Amino acid sequence: MNPNDQGYLIDPQPTSRRRYCRTLDLRDDQALIAEYRLRHSADRIWPEILAGIRQVGILEMEIYLRDTRLFMILETPADLDLEAAMERLATLPRQQEWEDYMSVFQLTKPGASSAEKWQPMERVFHLYNTAEPGQ
Repeated sequence: MNPNDQGYLIDPQPTSRRRYCRTLDLRDDQALIAEYRLRHSADRIWPEILAGIRQVGILEMEIYLRDTRLFMILETPADLDLEAAMERLATLPRQQEWEDYMSVFQLTKPGASSAEKWQPMERVFHLYNTAEPGQ
């Protein structure tokens, strides 16, 4: 069995949250994709980037890869204004430098912010526990 087929354990959530799903395409180059993975490893990602993500209110972030397609899940407090948070993130130290550093892998325009690169996805299905709120 493929280890990715086992799912990913998540922590119970004590407070109301919002989940945002975004997508971005990488260049179709296996060497670049391998380097993209490496730059996101725990010992290579810049600490300022992780601190900035937390500073603007993002609680959880995951990025998944399938071929050249990236899928990102963000979780925030339910009352966070994500657009304002992303605008603030773009102003933090080293953030644009990181975006430029990563842009070589991505099918995006030069100088784009994270908010410009990562496009929202539409939820087309949601199975939920009927004892919980539906939306």
